[in-house]
Order: sequence, then structure tokens, then C-alpha cells
Amino acid sequence: MNTALRQVLVQLGGGVSLAALLVVAGCSSLMGPNVAVKQTGSDVAPAVNPSADPDEDAIGAREHPRIIASYGGVYQDRQAEIVIARIVGRLLGAADQPNTSFTVTILDTPEVNAFALPGGYVYVTRGILALASDTSELAAVLAHEIAHVTLRHARARTNRVRTNEIVDKVVTGVFGSDSSTDQSSNRARLSLAAFSQQQELSADKEGIRIAGKAGFDPNAAARFLGAMSRFATFSAGTSEQGDDFLSSHPSTPNRIQQAVETARAAFGTAGSGETDRAGYMAGIEGLSFGDSTSKGSISGKRFIQPVENFTFTVPANYTLQSSKGAVVGVAGDGEAVRFDSADVPANMALTDYLKSGWIAGLRPDTVKREQNNGIEMASGVAATDQWNFRVSVVRHGGKVYRFIFAARTDSPEFARGAEQTLRSFRATTAKDTSSIRKLVVRTITASGGDTADTLARRMSGLSRGAELFYILNNLYPGDPVTAGVRYKIVAMQ
Repeated sequence: MNTALRQVLVQLGGGVSLAALLVVAGCSSLMGPNVAVKQTGSDVAPAVNPSADPDEDAIGAREHPRIIASYGGVYQDRQAEIVIARIVGRLLGAADQPNTSFTVTILDTPEVNAFALPGGYVYVTRGILALASDTSELAAVLAHEIAHVTLRHARARTNRVRTNEIVDKVVTGVFGSDSSTDQSSNRARLSLAAFSQQQELSADKEGIRIAGKAGFDPNAAARFLGAMSRFATFSAGTSEQGDDFLSSHPSTPNRIQQAVETARAAFGTAGSGETDRAGYMAGIEGLSFGDSTSKGSISGKRFIQPVENFTFTVPANYTLQSSKGAVVGVAGDGEAVRFDSADVPANMALTDYLKSGWIAGLRPDTVKREQNNGIEMASGVAATDQWNFRVSVVRHGGKVYRFIFAARTDSPEFARGAEQTLRSFRATTAKDTSSIRKLVVRTITASGGDTADTLARRMSGLSRGAELFYILNNLYPGDPVTAGVRYKIVAMQ
């Protein structure tokens, strides 16, 4: 995140960094019966039979809907769900847990992540599905989660989860918001649930053993860790990497080496085991890639939300990007804006909401009600020691949205930019929504004359597309490819 924006978040909390709270555990525990892949968009926790620890069951049931909300909802893809269900069934048998099952939810986020909650709630993101290149690589990720169960890591973690009340108080101090619905609070709860680095290494070893015993390539764990490391480096310039699968784990080079040694010691150097590349490629054909268009699309200085039916435009000097359930914009090191939604009772006036204490340093005398483009709005001015804020809230389609502009200097240009952005907020038109293009994963078959470079050119129309092609396929420039084998590209639908 840009320094300016990070400091804005710090000042909103009177010195407590919200950015520091936006870290989710790379993985958590996996417990509970009733294996199924979650296929509905419901945010209600699925029913599971109680495990040996009722406290852990309660934690999972309570946090499940919050996880879904903070990660953009459930991603539904029947082909991918079938792939996951088949992998899980084999892994549980190899882990000597043939009657143990759990609910797997695919989260609608491009983040590369996989984790689980007590009570049988396991999560993989569509981002991690897009990065894996064969069935054995996804099996390595899921086996790692199952290993946390068989090694009984969950109980050691549970005591840390109970400290989530502390996080609630911190987040309340930042925004004065309802911590039960605040997305940063939801994620902070999970950060407290992270396993220790030693537990992670132990789960790596056990996971490799489980995957190999299930008949999958035991070398897939090391291979995929390398791919994730490359993807994290690639993404570092365009988004925060605090939430990826590597963030809460030991250093990647050391972890990869230990994974190689574990596979070699347990299964030899022959590299035996199923990869099922063809089956996996078929399973992820058409998988959504990048930010979900249902959550909004950025087009230059504009943000378009087709589902909730609105759009707005920021000043020309701002660069927009999606960031953890919000849209953020930065202009140099001196200005920033955050756009998100808030839970506000329908009978509460927007002016009253502005004055309710969620924003530090608000001047009540500056709060005013207004209406633009037939939409109810309210605005106010706030200030702390180092930052000046122009804050606006909008009620549209039964929901309330917030603009928080921040600048070191409250100049006329800054005030004008914030006002213009607010006035640009309007309902979308057919022309707006027709400009949105969805990115998906496609697979292409290499021919006899192809190389990694010729296939990479199929993605040259995307920003850094060729570089992304190499990473998604775990290839390097100049590498040969195998004729008849399928490789991934990202294309417009």
C-alpha cells in the first residue's frame, strides 16, 4: 500500500494502524465431519456434526459467514467443485480419516490463499485454483490443511482465537464501527488464529506424506510453493501481499528446500505419483481471473459496480485499485481516497451517521445534507494532527457507501476533487456496463513449433501479460513446451 494511504489509516485510528490488522492467516485448522464442496451463495454456516471440541465448532460456525463476507462471497464453479471433492476424498482416506469430511468453500477472490476454520470449514480462493497447474498441486495445498487436523494443531490455536475481543476493541478505536460487521475486524480475527512457523513446517511434512500416500506427486508441494513465491513477487507492485498463502509461513526458499527433502526421504527421487494435468486443466477452464466484475470494475479513473448499479469518477491525478473489499486511490504521497460500504440503519439520517463517531476529528458544524443525481448524500470535514479529511456518505439502492478523502493540506484543489467525485456518483447505464470485460482462464494446446515465448505472446494484450503467462504455467522465457499439452492463458470472455 502507498505510504500516504497507510498513514491515512493510521490517523483515522488516532495512532492505531488499520493496515496492520488486515492480515489473514495463510492457513488455519480443519476439523469436522460431512465432506462437501459448498455450492450455494448462502452466507449461513452449513450444518456439521459436532467435533470432539464444541468450542471449536462454535468458532467455525460463528466466523464462517464473516469469512465469506470479507472475501467477496462464494464462487460457484461446478467443474472446480468436482475436482476439489475428488481430491479431498482421496486425501482423507490416505490420512486415515475415511469417515471424516468437511465443507470446502471456494471464495470469490483473486488472492492466492487457502485456510480453514475449526468445525470443518475449509476455504480455497479461485486465485489459488488459477495458479495451480495440475491436480497434485492443489492436493498439496489441501493435504497441508488436513495435516493440521491429524497433528492436532487446532487446540493450540483456539486460545489465540479467543483473543478476538481485543481485536474488536482495536477496530472500534479506529473507526468506531460495529466490529461484528467490519471487514478488517473479520480478517483480524483470523490473523490471531495463525499457526506457528514450526506447526506450518510440520504440516508441510505431514501433508506431503498424505498426498504421496494418496497417489499424488509428492514433489508438487515444493513445485507449487515456488510458483506462489513468483506470483507474490509479480503482484507486489500492484497490490498488497499481506494476505497471501506465504505471508504467515516460514521463508519461502527454506520451506521449498524442506519440502523437496521431505518428498525425497519419503518417496525417493523417482518423482512418481499422479499429477493429472489434463484433468485439472479441464476443471479450471473458464475460471474467473482477477477482480470479480460482480464486485465492480475499474476503468481508468472510473469505478463501475454493475450489480449494485452505480459508478463514480475520481480526479485525474488519482490511480485506482481494488483493495480488500474497498476501492482505494492514491495521488502521489499527499492525497488518498478510500471508498467502501457501511451498515447503516435505514431509518438513520446520513447526517446523523456522519456524526456517530466512526470518523476521528469530525467537525459537526461542517456536516451537511445534499442530493445529487437524485441520490441522497451527506458530507463533512475532519482533521487530525497531520491529515485533513473530506468525508461523504451516499445512500443508494438500500445501501450506504462512504468516500474518505485525505490530504496533508486542505487545499481548494483537494476540496474540489472530493466534491467532484461525490457529484459524479450516479446510477449506471447500459453503456457503462457494456464497457466491462471479464477475464477468465482458458487453456490452449501447444503445437510442435511452440515455445513458452510463442504461447506467452497470446497474452500480450494484457498489462504484463507475457510475464504473467510464465508464472501461471511455472515456465521461464526460452523454456520448451510439450506438443499436445495444455497451458493456461488469461483472456477476455
